[in-house]
Parts: sequence; C-alpha cells; structure tokens
Amino acid sequence: MITSLSIQNFALIDELFVEFSDGLTIITGETGAGKSIILGGLSLILGKRADLSAIKDNSKKCVIEACFNISKLDLKELFETEDLDYEVDTIIRREILPSGKSRAFINDTPVNLSSLLAVSNRLLDIHSQHQTMQLTEDLFQFEVIDALANTKDELLTYQSYLRELKKCKSELKRLEAYKKDAIKEHDYNTFLLKELDDAALSNIDLKAIEEEYEALNNVELISEKLSEANSVINNEDVGVIEQLKSVRQQLDKIAGFHSCYNELLERVDSVLIELNDVQSDMELQFEQLVSDPEQLILVNSKLQQVHSLFQKHSTLEISELISIQETLQEKVHKTENLDEDLEAISKRIKGLEDKTDDSALKLHKKRTSILKELVDALEFNVSELGMVNSKFKIELNLGDDYFENGKDKLRFLFSANKGGKFNDLKKSASGGELSRIMLSIKAILAKYTQLPTIMFDEIDTGVSGEIAHKMGDIMKEMSNYMQVFAITHLPQIAAKGNAHFKVYKEDVNGVTQTNLVKLSEEKRVNEIAQMLGGENISTSALAHAKQLLN
Repeated sequence: MITSLSIQNFALIDELFVEFSDGLTIITGETGAGKSIILGGLSLILGKRADLSAIKDNSKKCVIEACFNISKLDLKELFETEDLDYEVDTIIRREILPSGKSRAFINDTPVNLSSLLAVSNRLLDIHSQHQTMQLTEDLFQFEVIDALANTKDELLTYQSYLRELKKCKSELKRLEAYKKDAIKEHDYNTFLLKELDDAALSNIDLKAIEEEYEALNNVELISEKLSEANSVINNEDVGVIEQLKSVRQQLDKIAGFHSCYNELLERVDSVLIELNDVQSDMELQFEQLVSDPEQLILVNSKLQQVHSLFQKHSTLEISELISIQETLQEKVHKTENLDEDLEAISKRIKGLEDKTDDSALKLHKKRTSILKELVDALEFNVSELGMVNSKFKIELNLGDDYFENGKDKLRFLFSANKGGKFNDLKKSASGGELSRIMLSIKAILAKYTQLPTIMFDEIDTGVSGEIAHKMGDIMKEMSNYMQVFAITHLPQIAAKGNAHFKVYKEDVNGVTQTNLVKLSEEKRVNEIAQMLGGENISTSALAHAKQLLN
C-alpha cells in the first residue's frame, strides 16, 4: 500500500505532503481543482514520460516521492532480479531537472525506466478509461481466467516446453537450410579433402624434402666440389693438413719456453684433429653420393604437390593446410550425417509437441472448470450495478496453434439485453458498461490474486442513485483485500470511504496553488452535503450527508 506522497514544484503544487492508510480512501474536489495533477504526479512514479512543462518553477527541480509498505506483497525475488535493495518501506522518487533530464530512484538506487516500470506496476494501478479498454483484449481476459483458475504452475510448465519446442524447430529449420546449401558444396569439399588426405600432410617434413631435392638435383656439382675440397685439405705436398703439421713442428720446438707458446701448440693440435674429422666426413659424403634420377622425380613430384596445395588454399605452411583439412573433414562429416541429425531432432520435436500438447490440455481443463463460476460472479456483480439483463458467455476452445499462454482460443461474449444476441465484448458493450464490467472483474480478482493498490479515476461517471451505492459497496468490499482509492463526484461513493481527502485550489500571494487535505469528520459531513446540494448547504443536505456516512 502507498503510505505517503510528497510532491514538490509540480504544476500548481508548490509543496505537498500527505499520508495514507489502508482500506478505501476517497478523493473529491470540484472540477478543475487539480485531481488530475495528483494523478499526474503518481503517473510519474509509474514511469510516465516526464514533461519539462510540468515544472512549476523552472529554476528548481521537480520531485515526486511515494512511500509504499510492501510487507504483504511477494516482491523479494523481483527486487533481486532488478538488483535493488529490498525494503519493507520502499521509496520511489522521480526527479525532473530544469534541463529537462529525468531521473528515477528506488530506495535511493538510480534505476532505468524498465526497472521502474517492473516495480511500480506491482505497487500501484491507476484505473482509467484507457485501462478499461484492456477488458476487450484477449491477453487481459486470459489473465482474469488464469487468476481464478490458479494456473500459474500449469502455465509455467507449458511455457517451458514451448520454449524448448521453438528452439528445436528453429534448429530444424537451420539444419534443413544448411543441408540445402551443403549438398551443393559436398562434392567439391570431398574432392578438396581427398587431395589433402592423399598428400599425407602429417608425414611431410617440407624442409627435409627441399634439402633432398637440392642434393639430388645438384649431385654432379656436389661431387666435383667435395673432390676439390678434399684435395685442398689432403694434398701430400701442399695440402692444408701437411701445412698445419709443419706449423706444429715449429711450435713444438718453442713450447717449453713459455706457456703462451704451449697454448698455441695445443690450439693447432685441436685444429688438426677437427680438420681430420672434416676430411673423413667429406670422404664419407663423397662415397655415399649417388645419382638417382627416379628418386629425384619422386621428390620433385611431392614438392610440386605441396606447392600446388599452398597455391590452391592460399597458404604457406603445412600446419595451415592441416587446419583446412580438419575443417573440410568436419564439413563433409556433418553433411554425410545430416539425415541422422534431422531425424533425431524431428523425433525430439515430436516428443516435445506431445508434452506441450499435454500441458496445454491440462491448462485448458483447469481454465474451463472455472468459467461458470466467473460468468455467475460477473452477472451478479453487473446486475448489482444496474445491468440486470446483462449476460456473459465465455467460449474457450482448444486449437492447433501454439500461443505464449496455451493453445486456447477465447471469445468473451456479452449481451446487454434480455434475449439479446451474444457478441464480442468490444463490439457490444458501451463505455459505461465496460467501466462497470471492469469494476466487477477487479472486485473478483481481488479475492483470488495479489493486486497492487488501485486508484479508480471517476469510474462512476454516468451513474447515480442506487447504482452509485452498489459501486461504493463493491469498492468497499475490495478494500478488505487491498488498498483502494476512488476519485469521485458522487456522495454515495464518497460516504463509503475509511478516509476522505479533498483537492482544492487557493491563491497564495497572488499565485494559484493546488492542495490536498484530509478531512475531519465534521468537514467530511460538509463536503458530502455540498456534493448533495451544492455550495449553499441546506439542513436537509447535512442530514442526508450524516445519514450516508452512518
């Protein structure tokens, strides 16, 4: 319930603070006194778009703040979802800055519009003519039926299966589209994969192959140069080895004179040992050197194959070719197994359709079971409100299509006259009738579901006398389950309230301001008497007012 409302610098309100209690609260006031301003302020709390023109003094910001006691509402999960601090006394504040920028806070935490709407719509419901038109929409009608039938669990189960079903159907479409395109590419991908498989890429050492090719392709030159090099090293007269031996002999003669000469001798010995090893390896390489034209052809063919694959796939590395090979393997395998995948997901869809259909049937049966109760309650309530010949018929048929709230197709039919033809509610009910029907539905819902605080904005327009009494009784009954506000011009309804506030205008220092004040019992009698008889209150009007209040 809303426990307090503070408005600063908004329209004709300079500063206003008022506290509310539970039960039925009445708000009255002359036409143009500013009731719409109060509603406008509350609408900002509900997330309505802020308008800079609503600021009274453009040099200061406008602040609307409402405090709600939410101890009886199950909203902890919602606050967690929106990442908000849960407080039993939750404060929503809306600010409009002189720049036109708007800000919203819930328990002093800045929130965006979606979070503000998510929370505020669970706290306050301003019932207007526009909302009455929701009565003719399927979604609202289903919400009424589901509230009475208590289908929350069945609806969640159905929606869970439906989400999975839609996901699988989407995957089926994707696979079918993929198959259509993949079949065109399959032969080409298979051809490319075979080329890569035949190349045995994992066994290829490209550097070793290139070295082998160079060696085989230049065998004569290699033989010639190895022979010449060997001759330079090993010539008996002027070969490098003989020359080094001569150097060694000279150094050996002086090695004993100083350690530095001995070190030179040792280094020459090392060079001789290394040079002898080199000469031996050169002789071995020369002996093993063989001209093999056939092997040269094979190696050249392998190189050409690899470089052709490099060019075809725009790569320079064997590892990149292997990566392309793996991708092609996956594509080819996927294409070759598509039929199995399609069959598997089709079976999955069939199973989900059965489960979804079963949950939709349970939902349908539960809804059907309360239709008579809803029709009876509606006809009783609207009869009390003067629509004595009105009849309702609710047709609920299980269809083939899947909707977000089941497979039911709903027709909410209405006849205003005895023996009259039933027709869709939106086509056969007038605005006044829709208002009374909506009041009846809200009264029924109040007993079955957790409704937020509701504010009826002149729902009594066009009624009077006994019907007004009945409307007041219905709102009074609703206030046993929830906090109810009624903005009214009818004394019969005003007298039903637990508390009574008056909206009025006054001139302060030459400036018109709107105020809201709670009436004492005495002033309440005068207000209702004035509503009965006009500005000049008569004795009979006072007596009638007291009678209504009693």
